[in-house]
Amino acid sequence: MESSTTDASDKHLESYLTLGLTVSQSKKRDSKVPKVLSLLATYLCRAVQKNEKLLDSKKIKESTTIFHGQRIPDLSIQLYAERIFKYAECSPSCFVLALVYMERYLQQPHVYMTPFSVHRLLITSVVVAAKFTDDAFFNNAFYARVGGISTIEMNRLELDLLFNLDFRLKVNLETFGSYCLQLEKHAMASPERLPVQLLCVNGSKDLSYGSSADEFCQSKLVRQSYSSQALQGCS
Repeated sequence: MESSTTDASDKHLESYLTLGLTVSQSKKRDSKVPKVLSLLATYLCRAVQKNEKLLDSKKIKESTTIFHGQRIPDLSIQLYAERIFKYAECSPSCFVLALVYMERYLQQPHVYMTPFSVHRLLITSVVVAAKFTDDAFFNNAFYARVGGISTIEMNRLELDLLFNLDFRLKVNLETFGSYCLQLEKHAMASPERLPVQLLCVNGSKDLSYGSSADEFCQSKLVRQSYSSQALQGCS
């Protein structure tokens, strides 16, 4: 029994190294983009394509959520993930936790991840993961600029995700490790690009990532935390 547990732990550690989850916060800026980002992008692209085929066949009925934009952004999932990693300064493990949260959210009846919702689901899940697990993180105004949405929308998306997860944000090591191994299974495939155009919540104008937005993303970290009352539902 002990040998079996040790083997599982070694396998998970090897997976962490492969995905680049061991990058320390102090060295992250000087490091390459961790492999977990490209594998996550591949995984999400495949899930989106699978859902599109199901929806096109009219065999299922989709429920529109707050995460659905009016148009498909023109930024690929991988580039979007890399942008989040570059400016949010979150730990690489946040992207694994984000996948866990996304799949928990998608357990709702008739809710599917599509090109219209995948980017908002990703930025929101990473934000929640960073706030829950990292020692320091930015405020929502900052994350909104990183994600190309308004602060109001960022706040709404975060609350919607938290309440649909029933504030259950804790992920045990076994589940975390299984998701890492699941991502590794997609390592043989090349990340596919999805056209994405980031819009405001009302779709009134396209958002762009100019120099002013990038300069804003260099602001200082704001240390915050979810209230203890809000986290009482975590298990």
